[in-house]
Amino acid sequence: MPKRSLHPVFLAAVTVLGSIPAYGLGFRVPDQSATAAARGNAFVATADDPSAVYYNPAGITQLNGTHALLNGYGIAFNARVNLEAPGSKDFDNKWDPQAVPQSFSTYQLFGSPVWFGFGVYVPFGLKNRYADDVPFRNVAKEGSIEYVTYNPVLAWKVTERFSIAAGLTINHAKASLVQGIFSQGDEFRFEGSDTSFGFNAGLLWQPHPMHSFGATYVSQTTMDYRGETVTHFEDQHRIVPVAPGVFAPITIPGVDGNRHASARMQFPQHVTAGYSFRPTKNWNIEFDADWTDWETLNDVTLKQRHLPDQKIPFNYNASFLYEVGITRNFGLWHVSAGYIYSQRTVPNEEFNPAVPDTDRHVFSLGFGRKYDHVSWDVAYQYLWGPERTIDRGTVVDGNYRFEAHAVSLALGYHF
Repeated sequence: MPKRSLHPVFLAAVTVLGSIPAYGLGFRVPDQSATAAARGNAFVATADDPSAVYYNPAGITQLNGTHALLNGYGIAFNARVNLEAPGSKDFDNKWDPQAVPQSFSTYQLFGSPVWFGFGVYVPFGLKNRYADDVPFRNVAKEGSIEYVTYNPVLAWKVTERFSIAAGLTINHAKASLVQGIFSQGDEFRFEGSDTSFGFNAGLLWQPHPMHSFGATYVSQTTMDYRGETVTHFEDQHRIVPVAPGVFAPITIPGVDGNRHASARMQFPQHVTAGYSFRPTKNWNIEFDADWTDWETLNDVTLKQRHLPDQKIPFNYNASFLYEVGITRNFGLWHVSAGYIYSQRTVPNEEFNPAVPDTDRHVFSLGFGRKYDHVSWDVAYQYLWGPERTIDRGTVVDGNYRFEAHAVSLALGYHF
């Protein structure tokens, strides 16, 4: 089929960049190990398994010898929508299971007070999509981000009670963002990828066996996605008059068009601080506050060859995760529970159905067992978002509800 550029369609469609997938706290994925997830991710002041590379790299100084951890995180979430438009019916994005892997390893360097750690994990991403017949298909239809971080770190045990750490983050991301145009089957798509660099750092202070304090920082990164935009129109079938009282079917061929394109997106810095209280060796109770600086995500600039730059406003708000977790040890077994309150990030003025963001409550349970050289953990999370009402006088006005189930599985090995 012939190719052509459709400038007016492009101008109408660039808001697809609002179609960023999410399941909570913008589109950040804070769950990186079953041990931490079972505790509501209240882990920065505990950080006593290899996933500390992510949660607090200073914590790896607690791990003697060599340790490795493989973890899998799976989630199925459901965004239910009741639009206010006359004649609209309730619909949802259907339960769409997704999974991301994580791996971490640590090693004490030749008996020195220095440890090396390495992690591969997914700190942002996941996917959200709606059927092609949703009323707001011209605003949001589908979006996915694959964001993978490779994270080498070095930790120094300054004293028996105090450790610090820092590392490099090598981040590779792909984006695929889709919006409807006129009728079902028509769509506008942007696809791109980029690699960027950042850093993380942490400290761990344990002034007494009953008390531990931790903090970690992860820097902002900028992704200059490079790829192309594609417009696709389906064949159109029409019945037209060819003579008085005579009609004939005709087919108008569909049109495809593409252009080289790029889009710049800021991924936010975040800071976590926490306190762990251990009244006995068998109990660990921790409270954390996790702040994400989403205010750096103001506008996304979409550039397309031979067309003006387009600014798509996000104007997200900085937000907190408040986390509490408790673990009870029974010899080689342990049981954990946790709770997270996640503040919403997306303001009403910039709300997009592809990011069904709202305040979230996350409840978690988990258990695990340690052997001589092997350990395993299992965690379950239930995520619930109270109804959020959007009333802006637009096609997205309505009530939005969120629910999700997540499972984490971890297998560790040490020697």
